Amino acid sequence: MSPTLDERVAAIESRNARVEADKAWEVSWFRRGMIAVITYVFAFVLLNILGHDGAWKHALVPVAGYVLSTLSLPAVKEWWMVRRVKS
Repeated sequence: MSPTLDERVAAIESRNARVEADKAWEVSWFRRGMIAVITYVFAFVLLNILGHDGAWKHALVPVAGYVLSTLSLPAVKEWWMVRRVKS
């Protein structure tokens, strides 16, 4: 027995809600912040284990690189999309 039209529409709406939530997570500042914090903690611990002086400052380098890349990627994506559509 095949699903009814209402069941099919409900399944599509459910999938769309999941896709929208996933997209919202991917672009959320909370996600970016958590990745930055985890990166900082990992870099700090590693630099401390290696005995690096000023580990707390130097652990900011990969975090800064990550944050800058997330800020620039939307602009790069826009540029790429415009060029791709023209082709």
